[in-house]
Amino acid sequence: MPQLLLELFQEEIPARMQKQAAEDLKRLMVKALAERGLGTHEAIVHVTPRRLALVIEDLPAASDAVSEELKGPRTSAPPAALDGFLKKTGLSKDQLAVQADPKGDFYIAKIEKDGRPAPALIAEALVETVRAFPWPKSMKWEDSGLQWVRPLRSILCLFGGAVVPVEIAGLTASNITRGHRQMANEPFEVSDFADYEMKLRERRVVLDRAERMQIIDEQAERAAAEAGLTFHDDDELLEEVAGLVEYPVVLTGSFDPAFLEVPQEVLIGTMRKNQKYFALTENDPPPPAGEGDHAQHGGGGRLAPKFLIVSNLEARDGGKAIIAGNERVLRARLSDAKFFWDNDKAITLEARLPKLDHIVFHAKLGTQADRVKRIERLAGEIAEKIGADRKSAERAARLCKADLVSGTVGEFPEVQGIIGGYLARHEGLGEDVADAIANHYRPQGPTDSVPTNKVAIAVALADKLDTLVGFFAIDEKPTGSKDPFALRRAALGVVRIILESGLRVDLASLIHAEMRSRSPSSPDVKVVPAKSQPTPTGEVHLKIVSDGPGADAMAAFQGSMKTAIGAISVTLALKDFLSERLTVQLRANGTRHDLVASVLSLSVMNSANEQASTAAGFGFSLDLVLIVRRIEALLAFLATEDGKNLLAGTKRAANILRIEEKKDGKAYADSVDAALLTAPEEKALATAIDAAMPRIETAIGAEDFAAAMSALAALRAPVDAFFDKVKVNDDDAAIRANRLNLLARIKQAAGLVADFSKIEG
Repeated sequence: MPQLLLELFQEEIPARMQKQAAEDLKRLMVKALAERGLGTHEAIVHVTPRRLALVIEDLPAASDAVSEELKGPRTSAPPAALDGFLKKTGLSKDQLAVQADPKGDFYIAKIEKDGRPAPALIAEALVETVRAFPWPKSMKWEDSGLQWVRPLRSILCLFGGAVVPVEIAGLTASNITRGHRQMANEPFEVSDFADYEMKLRERRVVLDRAERMQIIDEQAERAAAEAGLTFHDDDELLEEVAGLVEYPVVLTGSFDPAFLEVPQEVLIGTMRKNQKYFALTENDPPPPAGEGDHAQHGGGGRLAPKFLIVSNLEARDGGKAIIAGNERVLRARLSDAKFFWDNDKAITLEARLPKLDHIVFHAKLGTQADRVKRIERLAGEIAEKIGADRKSAERAARLCKADLVSGTVGEFPEVQGIIGGYLARHEGLGEDVADAIANHYRPQGPTDSVPTNKVAIAVALADKLDTLVGFFAIDEKPTGSKDPFALRRAALGVVRIILESGLRVDLASLIHAEMRSRSPSSPDVKVVPAKSQPTPTGEVHLKIVSDGPGADAMAAFQGSMKTAIGAISVTLALKDFLSERLTVQLRANGTRHDLVASVLSLSVMNSANEQASTAAGFGFSLDLVLIVRRIEALLAFLATEDGKNLLAGTKRAANILRIEEKKDGKAYADSVDAALLTAPEEKALATAIDAAMPRIETAIGAEDFAAAMSALAALRAPVDAFFDKVKVNDDDAAIRANRLNLLARIKQAAGLVADFSKIEG
């Protein structure tokens, strides 16, 4: 069957729009052709700066004939209804059939449509696609009303080698296109896709975007090797420059080594962002952290005074003029960067702090100066909990936002924090402080590494927790896909730092303490657990009490109570939010989602931190490392035969309980009456549970989850025997109730380890 070849030839498409444009062309054309009866076919699309191309193999020569019946109005309907139906179908009344119906006869229109030739349908589909194309930004031709990203110059449209007759915005389709703008811009004819691709290549156009990226990558590696340097892959920049050229040629330029006094992140940033150049580094390893202003944060060697340009043509002089021109442009850019850096070194970070009073962080959360005070306090508390130097953490936190008012960050916002680290080293503030300032924003994404220095960890956690607590406190939580303050990223950063550093930190009590510190209440007001255990539905009941004076201080007490309730509310909301991010992270690492849910659903995390957690006013903690250890132990347990069988038995017990509790309208959780245990199997099960429960609780208290699973495994045999030999719904109501309480004990014992009802299998 024939091939469809389409090319929309235009002025340069912005590189950032090209990938989506190719996908949109494919989606819209395939959909439009399918709607016109030409079937659903796989399309191949290509995009360069000047052209969007699509090819579909084996399209049918015509659409199939269609026969359909349309139900019309009843024969007793008003004439206007019949007239409307006739107009819709294009038939006369004599051409309608009448179908009998007990409720009243009605008209039937039998419509026969002949198949239509593919060229006419392709023309319609193309016009519809071009008119509906969703460019993010576009130009409009007043005479035609066409909106397109840049001026559309020509249309190539072939079906089976013949030109499809179609006109759009005054452009008539043909079999003619052009090659490279500078090296082969003459028009030429093509007959099919193979001929099209071959002739474009001959005329210095590499049609395939992936091939252009590969050519750039290979040439860059070769150029770096010839210079004795290292080219580090930059996928984002590589994809962008591949969208700027149709015939890539990599050239090597250089700049004055004196510019290397400027932090290399700034140099790389201006080369990459403003000029689309690739930086090159020395082959020697990076210098030790803190060794002068050349310290590299993030791996790689020292920046070399050379760079790579991706040209769009093969110059006759070997690229000398192109290189010289780009070197002149870069010299001006780097001179600006050096000017800002030299000025910044003359002012200390401490001296910059007063300017933070004039930068609003958020209308409801104060200025950056207010935020720095909160981060400083929180970083000090975290430092003590994780064994970092408190004074260093507080100093780093106090200075971590000072570079926001520097000239360098004002010109290159992407290096905020990093510049503060360089300035701290320049001032001799110490490696711990400099490293913490430089890395306190990390990790900024799923592939970014986390800080490793404990002082840096304390400041990074404080920065992210301040953001989370602040925005949750003013009810600016993420909703659906909207997250304007990047709170999901901040939460994921907290999760990754804690897990990858193996930190034993109770986030619940830390968040609660931070909330209380923002709006201190009366010291007489305390939050304590109202119940020692959660309810059967997992609710944790808390109560607010006061040992202070009575009626004379009622107003103050009510304000304090409101503050305390707000602190609890935010803490619980953030506990859930961080738990969700933990789930996302663990699932990304391949952990079963049901195991994560089964452990996270436990309202009481019995741990070494339980006492501190309860003292903060809660019956639970949020110790991420502990949760992960529980999940790992549970996974290992369920991989055993004991684990699999006990899971089945526990689920069976839970199902029976759910059914019977619904039937009886009550919950079974009372103690088991030994006098009512008649069968040997139920006696053995009760004895086994009584023996296992203390062992499980002791093991969990010691955080020995393997031992807890081992103690739980001891229930496997008596549970199996119970269900095999004992009838739960005994005719004797008292015995039945006692056996249901025994099932509740099975569920309770398993619930010390995880919520087995959430585990699949």
